[in-house]
Amino acid sequence: MSTATRVTSLSPSLIRAMAVGAPPQAIDLGLGVPGWVLPEPARRALEECAARPEPLGYGPNTGIPELVSAIADHHHLADVTLVGSGAPVSRLQTSASHHETDTRPVAGDVADRIMVTAGSQAALTALFLSHVSPGQLVLVPEPGFPAYATLARLAGAVPVPYRLGPRGDLDPAQFSAALDSGDVALAVINHPGNPTGGGATPEALAAVASAARAAGALLVSDEVYREVHLGARPASLHDVTDTGVVVTSVSKGWAAPGLRVGWAVGDPAVLQPARLVHNAMTTCAARPSQLAAAALLGASESVLRDTRRELIARWSIAQTGPAAVRPVATPAGGFYAWIPLPQWAVRDPMGFCLRLRDEGQVIVVPGSAFGAGGADHVRVSCGGDPKALAQGLARMAPFWEAP
Repeated sequence: MSTATRVTSLSPSLIRAMAVGAPPQAIDLGLGVPGWVLPEPARRALEECAARPEPLGYGPNTGIPELVSAIADHHHLADVTLVGSGAPVSRLQTSASHHETDTRPVAGDVADRIMVTAGSQAALTALFLSHVSPGQLVLVPEPGFPAYATLARLAGAVPVPYRLGPRGDLDPAQFSAALDSGDVALAVINHPGNPTGGGATPEALAAVASAARAAGALLVSDEVYREVHLGARPASLHDVTDTGVVVTSVSKGWAAPGLRVGWAVGDPAVLQPARLVHNAMTTCAARPSQLAAAALLGASESVLRDTRRELIARWSIAQTGPAAVRPVATPAGGFYAWIPLPQWAVRDPMGFCLRLRDEGQVIVVPGSAFGAGGADHVRVSCGGDPKALAQGLARMAPFWEAP
């Protein structure tokens, strides 16, 4: 038995691998997950689903109508037409059978612009596998989330990194230069970014959208951290252009990573082949999770306000912690402090992080996990328990202050 060649170049992500073999008492500041309770609207929706004395069937491939409608509202799209089958469809599809249509007012034909998926990772996977052919190029940010390069390789493509600005901001000049690398099928932008927290101005988003369109590359904007911000709400790609695909989920801003519900918003012609891949991968996101996600989106005003309050409380701990490990900049969004390594550790970042884990009993992620451009930093997640964050930073400081 042999392993498929598309898999042989893959390796486990360092983000999770750093916790393997860690001391039992180690404080995990590695994973970027919200450390507060699942918001009440989701808990209530799950309880109500469990209390119904009825079969728990599959949802439609397109997502349950409540969720699709909630996503349309959140992205300021028109309302979605619903039919008796429970699947969201376009106005053209329902015009011949108006008697079966839900009585809710319909402002537009947008159902085909939304693809509900089993988390944003599934949305990205479906987009990569449906729009990237073997041998083509995929632009990925550096430092950047390692899954982008992994998905490119899984599709048989070659990931081409483009450098971000000094604070992790989107740099249109670097992006445009990378487009000249060859046959670029797809380009990813991530803002606010993982791991740096860097953002993207509306002008930068418009510039990269124009460049990608001119090059014939599909632009995918990963915006899972958009609602996790400390200051003004960051811009979305679709604030400046109707091209490209926006991908997000309830995992970060709505504090529900365990639901595994995400979505993509874009041109129906782009999403249609991706739907086929997602249907083959997972059929659909779990119905209880979709119900909970719809409830969260419906309560976005209070849920997102609570998320920002939780984030501010944790970020204040990071900003007032030991000077040696304080963040050097306030991020546009996200959970992460992007901390420079001490000079003596730059030669062996992985060794330094393993020593910090095994002797200092704190798990962080070496910046090299996010590409060569991050090798002189570490990523610290500020999303977990506040007391653990304060204790972890205190444990870290001596390792920065002396070799």
